[in-house]
Amino acid sequence: MKTSMIALAACLTLAACGNANSTRAQDGVFAELTQRQTPTDSTSMKQSFAPVVREAAPAVVNISARSIQRVQADPFFQMFGGGMPQQRVAESAGSGVIVRSDGIVVTNNHVIEGAQQIRVVLNDRREYPAEVILADERSDIAVLKLQGVTEQLPVLAIDDREQQEVGDLVLAIGNPFGVGQTVTNGIISALNRTETGISDSGSFIQTDAAINPGNSGGPLVDMDGDVIGINTAIFSRSGSSAGVGFAVPASMVRRVVDSALGGETAVVRPWLGVKGDTVSSDIARSLGMARPQGLIVTAIYSGGPGARAGLREGDVITALDGAEVHDQAGLNFRVGTKSPNEAVAVTVLRDGRSQTLNARVQPLPGDAKGDGEVIQQGPFAGAEIAVLNPALADRLGGDPFASGAIVTNVGGRTAARANGFQPGDVVTQIDGRPVRDIAAVRRGSRGSEVTIQRQGRVMTGRVGYAG
Repeated sequence: MKTSMIALAACLTLAACGNANSTRAQDGVFAELTQRQTPTDSTSMKQSFAPVVREAAPAVVNISARSIQRVQADPFFQMFGGGMPQQRVAESAGSGVIVRSDGIVVTNNHVIEGAQQIRVVLNDRREYPAEVILADERSDIAVLKLQGVTEQLPVLAIDDREQQEVGDLVLAIGNPFGVGQTVTNGIISALNRTETGISDSGSFIQTDAAINPGNSGGPLVDMDGDVIGINTAIFSRSGSSAGVGFAVPASMVRRVVDSALGGETAVVRPWLGVKGDTVSSDIARSLGMARPQGLIVTAIYSGGPGARAGLREGDVITALDGAEVHDQAGLNFRVGTKSPNEAVAVTVLRDGRSQTLNARVQPLPGDAKGDGEVIQQGPFAGAEIAVLNPALADRLGGDPFASGAIVTNVGGRTAARANGFQPGDVVTQIDGRPVRDIAAVRRGSRGSEVTIQRQGRVMTGRVGYAG
């Protein structure tokens, strides 16, 4: 706002001087000030959020999810042949928001994950059973359909403008600690937060509006009464709000909702087929950039969307459809909000000049199911192996550019288990040769030198057991 006030003073000065452009500049500043104003006196400090809450609150719901979990008996009793596994009922509670009047509700995936029974309670205490029509673990967004709805329900619109700025006022509405619907207010503390540890393909809105257990799945609302995000996580040492909360942006929420209403059973995320590194100060200096920005391309998938669009290694991607890109997670998020085959404008710096390339994002190639083969003999006997492809690697949370064979399961008392292989291991080389198919794994023998990748580490050793 300080910037806006300075701009206003400049425009008034220009107007006094009779500058021909002053009226247009002044109109633009006044329009901005009308949209965003900070309190300036005791009267404006008494202004209320009540009008926004009055419109938003009826569409915010409480969600109760019940699941039946199998619990192992006490090991002491198992020693004597007793203690059969028991079942217990587990309940989770969260929040949600109605986004379509016939009963379409958005919440967090972790609120309803594994639930056999879901009940939704409206602000006016009406209750409805609900079923999941699509749950997306990676974005932590789920879409529910209320059962038995016979009238139009109150709704909140999902924001489609993405005009938020750091410092904008926001409201978080939900059911913290199960005390009942609660409204807290704060500001947008940051945008495009990627290095949160929440998701490898998430770009979150950060807010200091109080978010606590039970708020999960509730909306983050702007002063227009639109849903700009779904509250999903907090950073806290105590488990309670420390003023650092994160919401999934509306663009991703809308992508999941559109997929659900389009009859899809999963969110198909396209890709651009490029990967790179964040531009550091040293890289920016070497490229003659005024400041560090963007993602420098280090690899391009042959025949992928980026390659067909003319992207090159060494290009610096600075924006996608006008939205800034700062790192790989940010690029993944921006591309992930698009539909397969959708055209996008990729802004790059090349040879010191900015240019825009037109690309059409595509689904990742390969079979995401990754049906594997159980190896019958040799050091991998008893292990289920699948050859990596971009779609499978992405589904498993790995690098779509990775190659090799992934261990998807290891049987008990097998050669594979004796040799220390674990699910998730990626076998990249056997006896110094790259692994590109199952046949390469079958050819492994006792004494073979095997290189694997495990949780970001590369390990090489010789196998001693053969089935």
